[in-house]
Order: sequence, then C-alpha cells, then structure tokens
Amino acid sequence: MDLLAAISGNLNTIGYGLAAIGPGIGVGILVGKTQEAIARQPELRGSLMGTMFVGAGLAEALALFGLVVGFIWN
Repeated sequence: MDLLAAISGNLNTIGYGLAAIGPGIGVGILVGKTQEAIARQPELRGSLMGTMFVGAGLAEALALFGLVVGFIWN
C-alpha cells in the first residue's frame, strides 16, 4: 500500500510539472511579444504593460489551478 501511495505522489508531481509547461510557455511568449510591441511603439508602454500583467496573471492562474487539481485528486 505504501508503494502505491509513493507512485501516486510521483505521478501527481509529474502531472503538475506538465500542467506548468503550458503557462510557462505562454508567459514567455506574452512577455516577448510585449517587448517587441514596446520597441516598435514606446508611447504605448503603459497600456501594453497593463494588458501584459493581466494576461500573465491569467496564465499563472492556470498553473495554480493545475496544482490545486493535483491536491484534490490525491
């Protein structure tokens, strides 16, 4: 029974790692594209940064959701 619990814990860790890949890639693309946009039109910096922070927050919420689901299904 202890072996089954250890395997289940390891699978939860792998599952959360996979759940964090998507938001990590998404935030990386988001920040990169925002930097490109700021380089092209510096006068829109404030508006672009605000929108970027909202998008990054939503993407990170997906990673936290993956963590919570891992604990709930445990």
